[in-house]
Amino acid sequence: MATFQYIAKDPSGNETRGTVEAGDRNSAIASVRAMGLLPTALGEVKSAPAASEPAARAKAKAKPAPAAKKGSGLNRNIEINIKMPKFLQGKIKTKVLTQFTRQLATLVNAGLSLMRGLEVLKRQMKSQQMKEALDGISDNIASGGTFSEALTAYPKIFDNLYINMVKAGEAGGVLEVVLARLADFAEKSEKIKNKVKGAMIYPCVVLFAAIAITAFLLVMVIPKFKQVFADMLGGQPLPAVTEFVISASEFVQHNGLMVVLAVVAVIVICKVVARTEAGSFFFDMLKLKMPVTGTLAQRSAVSRFTRTLGTLLSSGVPILQSLVITRETTGNKVLTKAIQEVHDAVKEGESMTQPLSHCPVFPPMVVSMVEVGEETGALAEMLTRIADTYDDEVDNAVAGMTAAIEPALIIVLAVVVGTIVIAMFLPMVKIIGSVSGGGGM
Repeated sequence: MATFQYIAKDPSGNETRGTVEAGDRNSAIASVRAMGLLPTALGEVKSAPAASEPAARAKAKAKPAPAAKKGSGLNRNIEINIKMPKFLQGKIKTKVLTQFTRQLATLVNAGLSLMRGLEVLKRQMKSQQMKEALDGISDNIASGGTFSEALTAYPKIFDNLYINMVKAGEAGGVLEVVLARLADFAEKSEKIKNKVKGAMIYPCVVLFAAIAITAFLLVMVIPKFKQVFADMLGGQPLPAVTEFVISASEFVQHNGLMVVLAVVAVIVICKVVARTEAGSFFFDMLKLKMPVTGTLAQRSAVSRFTRTLGTLLSSGVPILQSLVITRETTGNKVLTKAIQEVHDAVKEGESMTQPLSHCPVFPPMVVSMVEVGEETGALAEMLTRIADTYDDEVDNAVAGMTAAIEPALIIVLAVVVGTIVIAMFLPMVKIIGSVSGGGGM
């Protein structure tokens, strides 16, 4: 029997260390898993030389000890077996990960072994970063680890949702089905995100154009008209709207830098406050309460929550673990708090319905459908239906928001520029009138 030292993660994600006695490395890994832990590094503890071996001891003294490997999480006698690339923390594009997942699901479903599938995808992978990850994953699987364990070495490429679904697929023998679900989930999530981004491009362009045109007129054009009015009208009073525009121009010229700094300061303060627990909760709540975008944020949050939870449950992940994973992937503190309350209720043997009904994010219709899903034993299917419904509502909300914002911004731009033009035109009428009257005399 040999002694193995391990680094592992418990179900809560906390790192733990210890030793186990086993005949070989695979038995040691099995022993660690039997304790409910997920091993991330394992190595045999080298025993000290026996006293009856003076020659070997003398040789050990004469030979310098090898330096510990850089980045080793254990002592120098422990060999790290989880291989990681030089830049394992780097993220990759969602499109690359989705394509990899879809192709791997197809290869496994076609009868190829997991290792063979990984080798095929590694050869055609264009992303050098993903190639590094696949190299490490293949080595870890070849040394006796599972696919889900190998993925834990790359936390910023494969998140908890991905890893736990793969783990459930391995346990149920339906890895290809789970991979296909992961690809579907990623594609739908990316589709919704791209629609929202696309809907905001045109309004942002119009808003930027309005600010740029207004700034140009106030800084470059209005001062020249002011000088013309002073020369031609000889101190006569100007119309109120002209006085207002000239005052605004002077303010921008003399205090423009201060205005920019004030805006930057407000943004920085908001970001600092948003990093606090109370601040992030406040801003997340504000996102859900905004007049125009609040409905879109709410529907997106409900869609993401229900699709994530439904995908996990349909893949065989236990309800409590699914709620923990979903809670960590919401991206909204209000929703995170609600999911935590649901988790605590389910842990006590209660229903999900009551805590969901207390959260303003979830409409009564969603709560009712979840209740029906619990009563009929088809919660995963019901959650997926809710997600599909709210995906359609997000599409409608994006279209409605775009239809409302575009004309509103055009009207604002027309009012601002029109006001400036009218303000400059009114004194010109007086100037023309005075010139014409003077010519008639």
